[in-house]
Amino acid sequence: MPHESVLSIVIPVYEDPEGIRLTLDSILDQSTDKVYRVHVVDNDSTDRTPDVVRSYDDDRITLHHETDVQSSYAARNTGIRNTNADLIAFVDADMTVPEDWLETALAEFESIDADYMGCSVELTLPDDPTLAARYDHHTGFPVEGYLERQEFAPTCCLFVRRAVFADVGLFDHRLESGGDKEFGNRVRDAGYDQHFAERVTMYHPTRNTIADLAAKDRRVGRGLCQLQRCHPDRYGTPGVPPRPSGIKRPDRDLPASDRVAFGTLSTFLTGMRGLGYYREYLTGSTGGDDGSIPRLDPDG
Repeated sequence: MPHESVLSIVIPVYEDPEGIRLTLDSILDQSTDKVYRVHVVDNDSTDRTPDVVRSYDDDRITLHHETDVQSSYAARNTGIRNTNADLIAFVDADMTVPEDWLETALAEFESIDADYMGCSVELTLPDDPTLAARYDHHTGFPVEGYLERQEFAPTCCLFVRRAVFADVGLFDHRLESGGDKEFGNRVRDAGYDQHFAERVTMYHPTRNTIADLAAKDRRVGRGLCQLQRCHPDRYGTPGVPPRPSGIKRPDRDLPASDRVAFGTLSTFLTGMRGLGYYREYLTGSTGGDDGSIPRLDPDG
């Protein structure tokens, strides 16, 4: 593998052509003079997503494919393995960043000599927000709270030194959801400091339909059961769902109509999480492998 830049950005994507275009346009328009590379990993899309990535005539972008395992964490692992950068940033397709994002993030990372850093995420509303969008925006993306109480940062806004992956291993590709939590907990257990970069802001669109919110919570529920099945020593025996991370209760300063609507929606989504959990409990498996965390080849 040729010599890499000091920073690589890994973006997993699955059947989201417009989302990956939005993200690439944003990331390629950075004000920094630092050399960086963008590694997009397509997770076996059957639509035009790979063609959108190939349409960019920019040598900073490399397209990889993860076709063996349908998992965003497997896709991220493929991205990590295909770069030897000292620092790796993770972004999700459909997110955007300001033009000073990299410059600000690198300055923050270097000033504190960080190993693992989560950024601030702001949810953006559409012009005519639905109830689902307003609920998603209100409940927010509490990255600082995740780091303080759950000891992890979401992979959509994460910077990690390559040496950390070499030490503790890659993401657990068996997990449909919760792999960011499991990896972050493993990093903290290994003694690395975790930092929240409040002034490094990224933008994530809200989910705008109740169906989208429900699909997310079913996935979270499945991930909670998978965490227990794959890592019982840390997360408990499958059968009783652990408390999920996140903030879902409406604030008291909301209008009464919103408190009622948001409270009802929160109860419904809790049920969706439970449904996902128990379906996984009854039908899921660990994927039939040896249960080990994938390792990073020191030479690749």
